Amino acid sequence: MSLELTNSPLGRLFCSGSAILIVFDMDGTLIDGETIDELAKAANVGDLVAGLTKRAMRGEMDYEEALRERVKLLKGLNVAEVNKVASELLLMKGAKELIQELKKEYKIAMVSGGFTIVARKVAQELGIDCLMANELVIQDGLLTGEVIGPLVHQNSKKEALEAIAKREGVRPEDCIVIGDGANDVSMFEAAGFSIAFNASPILYDIADIVIMQKDLTMILPIFERGAHAERVAGKKSLAKKGSRRLEA
Repeated sequence: MSLELTNSPLGRLFCSGSAILIVFDMDGTLIDGETIDELAKAANVGDLVAGLTKRAMRGEMDYEEALRERVKLLKGLNVAEVNKVASELLLMKGAKELIQELKKEYKIAMVSGGFTIVARKVAQELGIDCLMANELVIQDGLLTGEVIGPLVHQNSKKEALEAIAKREGVRPEDCIVIGDGANDVSMFEAAGFSIAFNASPILYDIADIVIMQKDLTMILPIFERGAHAERVAGKKSLAKKGSRRLEA
């Protein structure tokens, strides 16, 4: 599978070194909502697609099957409507504040099973260093109902994490990952430290930290206390020993 990394215009280029990376999911994590659900509303198939999204995020159906079935339902949607939806999606509460603080010490990547038409906008707005996302196929100004890209399979995010870590010259165990759904499981299992944010229960038992409230600034104290440092540095076993849940 070809993995293509795209640098955000406002982000820094990755370079060889030992900096720890933080890898974010996008939909439901850095943005407050699911892109495909909003596109489905514009295509008048909102309820049907939302139901498939919930099942996929809970791990009740194969991720690739769910993705392709949902995108197929978007066939014929005008690209102007797609761009309108992309422009109206809101960042998650606390996203700007969190990324601004983390970028002082860490490099930030975004790995999304969502679409570049939104991911590039989010990466530019937040100054994210690197992004990886899927592409909606467009022909004659309309969606064809097809999706291509590096993140269409169930375990794609693990492969994406490994590719980004290799490019930066670190191990996946040197990375911190933050996400919310079943397609993040493989990434959580490969990383040194994981945070389930506003997440599906499927992530609770494999995450190091579970944050229930939809406010990304709740992540900052974890870094301020250094709760992640010993684990990521490899000073202890990386085996998960149960998650700590933070609730507001």
